[in-house]
Amino acid sequence: MPPPACCCILPFVVVGLLLVSLQHGATPCCAAANDTLAAGKALAVGDRLVSRNGKFALGFFSSGNISESESSSSHNSTTTNWYLGIWFNKIPVFTPVWIANRDEPFTDPDNLKLKIRLEIAREGNLVVLDMGAHQTVVWSSEITNASKNSNNTVAVLTHTGNLVIQHATDPSQVWWQSFDYPTDVYLPGSKLGRNKITGLNRVFVSKKNRIDPSRGSYCVGVDARFNQGIILYHCSSSVVFWASGTFTLKNVDPSDSGFISYNQIDNSQEQYYIYTIPNDTLSVYTAVETSGQIKGRVWVENNQAWAWQVFYTQPMNPCNVHAACGPFTVCTSNNNANMSCDCMEGFSVQSPGEWNLGDRAGGCRRNDPLDCSTDKFLPVPGVALAYNPVPMKAAGADDCRQVCAGDCSCTAYSYTGSGCSVWNGGLLNTAASTAGDVLYVRLADKDLQALSENRKGKTSVGVVVAASIAGSGVIVLMLFLFIIIWRRNQVYGLSSSNTQDSSGIRTFRYSYLRYATKSFSERLGGGGFGSVYKGMISDSIAIAVKRLDGARQGEKQFRAEVSSIGLIQHINLVKLIGFCCESDKRLLVYEHMPNGSLDVRLFGSNDNVLDWSTRCQIAIGVARGLSYLHEGCRECIIHCDIKPENILLDASFVPKIADFGMAAIVGRDFSRVLTTFRGTVGYLAPEWISGEAITQKVDVYSFGMVLLEIVSGRRNSPKVYTTSSFHISYFPVQAISMLHAGDVSSLVDSQLHGDFSLEEAIRVCKVAFWCIQENEFDRPTMGEVVRALEGLHELDMPPMPRQFAAITKNAS
Repeated sequence: MPPPACCCILPFVVVGLLLVSLQHGATPCCAAANDTLAAGKALAVGDRLVSRNGKFALGFFSSGNISESESSSSHNSTTTNWYLGIWFNKIPVFTPVWIANRDEPFTDPDNLKLKIRLEIAREGNLVVLDMGAHQTVVWSSEITNASKNSNNTVAVLTHTGNLVIQHATDPSQVWWQSFDYPTDVYLPGSKLGRNKITGLNRVFVSKKNRIDPSRGSYCVGVDARFNQGIILYHCSSSVVFWASGTFTLKNVDPSDSGFISYNQIDNSQEQYYIYTIPNDTLSVYTAVETSGQIKGRVWVENNQAWAWQVFYTQPMNPCNVHAACGPFTVCTSNNNANMSCDCMEGFSVQSPGEWNLGDRAGGCRRNDPLDCSTDKFLPVPGVALAYNPVPMKAAGADDCRQVCAGDCSCTAYSYTGSGCSVWNGGLLNTAASTAGDVLYVRLADKDLQALSENRKGKTSVGVVVAASIAGSGVIVLMLFLFIIIWRRNQVYGLSSSNTQDSSGIRTFRYSYLRYATKSFSERLGGGGFGSVYKGMISDSIAIAVKRLDGARQGEKQFRAEVSSIGLIQHINLVKLIGFCCESDKRLLVYEHMPNGSLDVRLFGSNDNVLDWSTRCQIAIGVARGLSYLHEGCRECIIHCDIKPENILLDASFVPKIADFGMAAIVGRDFSRVLTTFRGTVGYLAPEWISGEAITQKVDVYSFGMVLLEIVSGRRNSPKVYTTSSFHISYFPVQAISMLHAGDVSSLVDSQLHGDFSLEEAIRVCKVAFWCIQENEFDRPTMGEVVRALEGLHELDMPPMPRQFAAITKNAS
C-alpha cells in the first residue's frame, strides 16, 4: 500500500520487527488435524484444519469466542451464533481473519459438518451441511467452474491463511479461494482490488460492532480509475473520506518500507494492491475497524506481555471518518487518537445496545418531534460544521435564520464569513473544534424549554449547596484538601496535563522529571545539545530524560525531535514517551535502552563482544528504521546524523535509531532540502560537505559508514584524521581494497576469532560500499538496502568510490 501519513504506515510500511511470535493455543480448542480436507471427508465442530506452518486454523467457532476477546464488551445476548472461519492459531487472543458466513450465522452447532461434495448445482463445492434429517446446505463456496469429479478436489489452508479449493494433484488449478471473498481483514499476500476479466472486486468491509462480525458501515477498496490508490468509504453512501494516493516509488516492483513490502499492480487482467512480510514467524494483519479507521496490527511483546500492537492508523483523526458518530452527534478526538461521541442537546442515543458495542451508525434521535410553527434554534458553538451544507443567499445571520425557519425540512443553519449554509435531514460529521463555528440546530420548543429549566435547576442547586457548605464551615476543609492536591500535582506532575494518550505521548512537569531522575543524578551520556539522565516513572518504568541546554540550539533540537519522532512509531526507532516544555526548560523523555548505544558495544572496553549474528540483526534493524523514515511516511524524514552513538540497543539488542535533533522533514513534492545543521565528521556525505541541498541519500551514506564499523569493530576515522588530511590509513580505503582483493576475512573484527559467516560479511561489505558511493544517484535506497542485507537481492561488486581512489593515488 502506498505510503500515507507518518505515524503509521500503511499496512504496508512499518515496523521492522526482530520478533518471533511466541504464540500459544488458539481460543477454540480443537482436535488435531492437517491442512487438507479431501473430498468426502468432513470437518465437524471441534475439528480444525491447521496450516502447514501452524500459523492459521480453520474451523467452527461461536460468538462467545468473539465476545471473550473483547474485554470491554458487555454483551448479554442469550443467542449463540456459530461461524465457519479462519483465525490465528497460536495467539491466545482469539483473532478471526476470515468468516465464511458473517451475515448468516449458524444457530445449531450440533449437526454442522464442513465437507466437499459433488452436486449438480454445486460442482465440487465446499459446503457446510446441517446433518439433520434433510442434510440441508447452509453455506456453500458457490463454485461454478470446478471439475465434475469431486474426487480430484481438495480444500487446503495455506501458510498465508488462504483457504483454497484446488485440484488434488495439480495445485495450479485453483477453483475458489477465501482471499477472493474477504471480510474485514487484509492479510499479507491477499489482494485488494479487481479482476478486470471476471469482474471480481475484492473489498474489505468493517464488522457491525465488537461482537457481531456481519457487514458494517465502512468499506476499503480500490477506486475505478486507480488514481486515488486505496480508498476508505462509507459503504451505503459511497462517500470517500480517505485515499492513500498512488505509488510515488516503483510502480510494479515491491518497495520495501522497512518491514513490509508493498506493491501496486495494474495490467490488462488485474488491478490490485498487495503487501508481504519477510517470514512466517511474524503475525501481522490490517483491518477496517467498526469505527471506520484502517488499523494495522502486529503481535509483539510489550512490558513482558504479548499483545496486538497498532502500528498504522488511517485516517489519523477518528472524527474525519464519515458519519463516525452517526447523525445529530458531536465528535471529539483526543490528540487525533481516542474518539468520543456525544448526542447534541435535545437528542438521545438511538440504539444504546449497539452504541455500547461500538456501532454508532444509528447516532442520536430527537427527544420530541418538531412542530414547524413553534420550533426554536439551539446554538452549538465551537464545532466544525456538518457534512454537505447547502449554501443560501442571506443578507445576514437573522436572514439566514429566517431562511431555515421558513423551511420545515431544514434542521440546522450557520452563518459564517463565507455566508449562509443550511442542512436538511440528519447532521453528520459535526466535530468539536477550538477554531470552530456556531451551528444552530432546530429543536422542538418543548425540548428547548426543558433544557433551559434544567440549566436553571443546576444553577439553583449549586447556590444552595455552596451556601450550605459555607454556613457549616466545611468549605474551609475543602480548600485545605484542594491545596494539598494542588501541591502534590505541582511536585509530582500528576495533573491532568500529565496524562498519556493512545499515541503514547505524555506531557510532564519539570518538577516531576526532577523527582523521577533523583534530581538528574544518574547521567547516561550527553551530546552537543545537552545531557541524558536515567529515571523511573510509574509502574517502575525506566526512562531516559534528555535535558537540552542552550536557548537557541536547544529549542531547535526540541522542536525537531518532537515534530519528527513524536509523530511516528517503529520498532527500530526509539520511542518518545513524552516531553516537558515549561518556562525555558526543554526536556525529552524516551524509553530507556538497557544495553546502551552501539558505539559503546563496538568500541568500548568491555568483555561482552557483539557476536556476528547480533551485528547482522542490528544492521538490518537500523536499515529498516531508516527505510521507514524515508519511504514509509507521507513526508520523508531525513535523520541527518546516523552514527553508532545514535543507535541504541534494548534488552534484546534490537536497535533503535535515536537523536532526531537534526532531522529534516521533506514533503513528497520536493526532492531536496537545505539545512543549516551539519552531521558528524566521518559520516557526512560529500554533497553535504560541499554545501548542496541534501536528500535522504545522506542517511544512506552515513549508514554505509556505520556498516563498516559494525563489521570491523573499529572506528572509520581515527582521531588523527581530519577532513583536510586524508591518509592511506583511513580505514574505508583499506576496506574497499581488501574487498576487491577477496580478503574480507581481514576486515572482520578480530575479537570474533573467526566466528562469522564469510558469505554474510561479503554481502554486508558490498552494501556498505554501494552506500558510500560519491555520486548520490549511485547509492541504493534504504528499501533496497534492506532487501540486500536480507539476501533477497544480489549485488554486484561496488566500484572504488572516486574520493577513495584519489586518496590511494596520492598516497602512492
